[in-house]
Amino acid sequence: MFHPRLVIPHGYRRIHSATRFIRAVWRDTLALWGEFNRPVIIFMVTTLGGGLLYGELLVIGGYERLPYYDLPYLILQMMVFEPPGEIPPQPYLTVFWYTMPLIGLYIIGRGAIDFVRLFFNRDARRDAWEAAVASTYRNHIIVLGVGHIGLRVTRTLVHMGFDVVAIDIHVSDVLDAELRSYHVPAIVADGRLPSTLEAAGLKYARAIVVCTSDDHLNLEVTMRCRDLNPDIRIVVRMWDNQFAAQLNRFMGVEAVLSASDLAAPAFAGAAVGIEITQTLKINDVEYSMIRLDVQPDSFMDGQTIDVLQEDNDIDIVLHGHNDAMEVHPDGDIPVNAGDTLVIFARHDKITDIVSRNRLGMNGAD
Repeated sequence: MFHPRLVIPHGYRRIHSATRFIRAVWRDTLALWGEFNRPVIIFMVTTLGGGLLYGELLVIGGYERLPYYDLPYLILQMMVFEPPGEIPPQPYLTVFWYTMPLIGLYIIGRGAIDFVRLFFNRDARRDAWEAAVASTYRNHIIVLGVGHIGLRVTRTLVHMGFDVVAIDIHVSDVLDAELRSYHVPAIVADGRLPSTLEAAGLKYARAIVVCTSDDHLNLEVTMRCRDLNPDIRIVVRMWDNQFAAQLNRFMGVEAVLSASDLAAPAFAGAAVGIEITQTLKINDVEYSMIRLDVQPDSFMDGQTIDVLQEDNDIDIVLHGHNDAMEVHPDGDIPVNAGDTLVIFARHDKITDIVSRNRLGMNGAD
C-alpha cells in the first residue's frame, strides 16, 4: 500500500556546485569520447600494434631490428605518405606501404566528419551536456512538461531550495534561457521513453511531477515511472476525474491535480472579494484557509480574537488592522469592520463564516 511522503529539501546534502561541475565535465567527456573513440582506437591499434608487427616482419626479412619506440613513428610516416626509404621487395612488407595511407585517410576523414557534425549540430552537444549535468543529481525532483504550469512548478521548487531536472520534447530558446537562469538542466526528449527518464535520474529522484496537458500521455508516463522506480513520489496533472481516481487507486500516485479544480476556489473567492486556498483533506476532513475583510455589521465586528475562535471553532492565524499585521494575534485583540483576517478551519466552517460575513454587508446596504 502506498502512503503519502513529505519531500523536504536536503540543502546540507546538496552537492557543491564545483564538485557537480567537475562530475558533469567528466561524464560529458565520456560522452564525447563515445563520439570520437573509433578513429582514435584505430589509430592507436594501427601505430602500436601495426608497428610491432612491422618490426618483427623486418627482422624476418633480414633487416636490422629497429628500436620499439621508432616503430609507431615509422607507421605514422607511412600513413601521411612519407615512407622512409625505398619500398621493400618482400610482399608482406610492401602491403604495409600501401595499406597504411588508406588507414590514415580513413582516420582523418572519419575524425573530420565527426568534428564537423558535432560543431554544426550544437543542439546535440547541448543535450549531451544537459544529460551529463542531470546525471550528477541526487534526491532531486523531475518536472515532466515545462509548459505554462510546468515552468511555474519548476520556478516554485527552485525557490523552495530543491534541485530540479526538467523534461520536455521541445524547449524554446526563451524557455531554455529561463531554465538556465534557475540552473535547471533540461532533457529534450520524449518523456515516455525509459532512456529519457533514466537520463533525468529517475532512479535517484525523490519525486516526479507529470504536468503535460495530455491525460493519456500523463497516464503512460506515470505507469512507466512506477515501473522504473516503485518508491518514487508521483504527482500528476489530470483533467479527467475517472483517470484521476484510477491513478490514485491502482498506481499509488500521491496527488492527482487538475488546473481547473485548483483555480476554481480562487475564481469563486475573487467573485465575493476573498482569497481562499485549495481545500486540504486530512483524515477525510476537508480544511481551507481564507483571507477576508470584516464587513460592517458582520457577526465578527466588535468581537475579540478568542471569542471568534472559541465560538466558531476556527483558528485566526493573522490579523490586520490599518497597516499593522500580526501573525498569531493575541486573544484579547478586538476585531473591527475593515480589518483583514486570515482564517484556517474546516471547509464547512469557512463557507459558513463567509456567508455570515456577507450577510452583515448586505444588511448594511
